Amino acid sequence: MTSEELQTFKKQLEDMKASINADVERTLDTLNSQTGNIPDPNDRASMESDLSFELRIRERERKLREKIDEALARISDGSYGTCSDCGQDISLQRLEARPVTELCIDCKTKQEKREKEQGR
Repeated sequence: MTSEELQTFKKQLEDMKASINADVERTLDTLNSQTGNIPDPNDRASMESDLSFELRIRERERKLREKIDEALARISDGSYGTCSDCGQDISLQRLEARPVTELCIDCKTKQEKREKEQGR
């Protein structure tokens, strides 16, 4: 992988992380502004449902942010773009589709097949 390609992936990962951080800030602002008594049970239930959905999204984004940090660390240590299972290069197309990936498509396919067989 060329140094320009690495820098492109690094920028993409940093942009993804910044977007997630902005979403977290927006959620915190929303939570802080909704600190009122809502007497109508239907309105309260609707707000709680929306909040629950928002928090589930933030949890998923938290996990993605961890993967982004790991990918940025791999860029720093020179192992980005190398499959953590077989040691082969991960295709640029795969990295473009999923820049946080640690596995080449063959190893990911095998992993998913094992998980399916184990009933996960």
